[in-house]
Amino acid sequence: DLTKDLDNLFSPIIREKALSFTIKLANNLPKTIRTDRQRLDQILRNLLSNAIKFTKEGQVTLSVFPSEAQDGQIAFAVTDTGIGIAPDKQDVIFEAFQQADGSTRRKFGGTGLGLSISRELSRLLGGEIRLSSQEKKGSTFTLLIPENQEENTVPTTEELIQSIAENIEETQDIIMSSNPHTVDIIPPDVDDDRNDIKEDDKVILIVEDDVNFAKALLRYTRQQKYKGVVIVRGDQAADAAIRYKPTAILLDIQLPVKDGWQVMAEIKNNPITRPIPVHVMSSFEVKRESLLQGAIDFMDKPIALEQMAQMFIKIEEALARNPKKVLIVEENSKHAAALANFLESYDIISEIKTTVTESVDSLYSDKADCVILDMGVPGNMGYDTLDSIRQKPGLENIPIIVFTGKNLSKSEELKLKQYADSIVIKTANSYQRILDEVGLFLHLVGNHPGEEWSKKSSLGTIREVLQNKKVLIVDDDIRTIYYLSQALERYQINVVSAMDGKEGLDKIEEHDDISAILMDMVMPEMDGYETIKMIRQNPHYSEIPIIAITAKNMIGDRERCIIAGASDYISKPVDTDQLLSLLRVWLYN
Repeated sequence: DLTKDLDNLFSPIIREKALSFTIKLANNLPKTIRTDRQRLDQILRNLLSNAIKFTKEGQVTLSVFPSEAQDGQIAFAVTDTGIGIAPDKQDVIFEAFQQADGSTRRKFGGTGLGLSISRELSRLLGGEIRLSSQEKKGSTFTLLIPENQEENTVPTTEELIQSIAENIEETQDIIMSSNPHTVDIIPPDVDDDRNDIKEDDKVILIVEDDVNFAKALLRYTRQQKYKGVVIVRGDQAADAAIRYKPTAILLDIQLPVKDGWQVMAEIKNNPITRPIPVHVMSSFEVKRESLLQGAIDFMDKPIALEQMAQMFIKIEEALARNPKKVLIVEENSKHAAALANFLESYDIISEIKTTVTESVDSLYSDKADCVILDMGVPGNMGYDTLDSIRQKPGLENIPIIVFTGKNLSKSEELKLKQYADSIVIKTANSYQRILDEVGLFLHLVGNHPGEEWSKKSSLGTIREVLQNKKVLIVDDDIRTIYYLSQALERYQINVVSAMDGKEGLDKIEEHDDISAILMDMVMPEMDGYETIKMIRQNPHYSEIPIIAITAKNMIGDRERCIIAGASDYISKPVDTDQLLSLLRVWLYN
């Protein structure tokens, strides 16, 4: 049963990548084993997912056999013909968020928490994971677990989350190591304008370790009547952003001490520096990664100086504009209200419209300074709105941000760019990306947004609405539970969690004061659709907000969730800002 389920789950993915997938079962295996099926599934899914991710061609094999090393143990070996792992990286690869080398970060992505969690789960099941690998020849991860696990030794979901959290804290110091985008040589400081900045000066922060290139950028910055501050090492960049309050940041990726990704994370995680638009410069092909990390633009380093003119034109247009408000065009009223209240927390006034005619009329009557068009999956309504706005005299130059849930094809992206100034793909950081774009168009740098939400909101502050509420998270991925719990607990929300639909129903029986439910729709045995239907049969929970969470973002998904009884819909990777905003809207009444 176990291997059949894994075959059904992974075969379509492997066929799509043109790989072969084989499952080998030894003849002398027992028919059954005694263990925690769900946690075993989690480990094998993680190992197989990584094998598929890191294999461009060849095959992936799952072999199950009695362990020769120790009696009474079963071995599950996942073998691939992928990129392999260097001997000096084979220990660190099990730590949180590590990647084997520089190419994996750009070409394949990292292992995230998968291997760290898998190792922890294997220990909790009384076993271990062993690794055998050669660079460019492939890897074998072997899970060894007892054939018969003793009763009452498997932890609860809550105990597991705590164990993973402690494991992550222990490995945070390691996360900085083995980084391909940090360089060893720290160059000398560049003579810049930091000691000659007056109160009304406009400042550009240049984070670049190539001294000659940094000087060229500084000269261009001065020609545009800006003051320039040059930082040649990554570990000083975030502090410089706080100190000099720049209008924009030019950020290289390959830096001494800390790389550009780490600098970006520090800037975007600080409420003081978060609205500052960051323009990434790199000779690496990392445009998509830059935008997803929160950059407002990407400049190919060999031609960055040629692109600087456009950057300054964009900044000057923003400075010259007298900001009033943002117009949000969105058919889903709850999602529009969530985005409006998120922006309102940063003192950005929003108005919501749902039709083309209303949108254009509002722009004429109230002169909004920016339009956010939530197109979901692009369709006629979105293009009609864009075309109507651009065709009207006086609206030709209004900034338009398209917010879409679809990974756009080249042709779709080119079509949208005929109308839109910016395109934001819905990801785990999409609300922050929208804030960055709005911040540039309305020139919000220098504002002082904090973590508290604006008191003027008719919904009250986020803490007032969410504090002491109890939220149930039902998801079979421990990583999702961990991160959602972290986000919710910041606002003093009491979190209850379950790893499948049946356990979720049990938790509801135990806790009759649950205020909202976050429901993963794709789970083994009892999926989210069936679980929601059963919850709605209980009159006590007929009106409780249930927000469906799914890894898919396709036409019809939302409708299927709503038909099943969900109140709303949000896709993975979950944007925690959007989730908190949606909870705020749903729980206010």
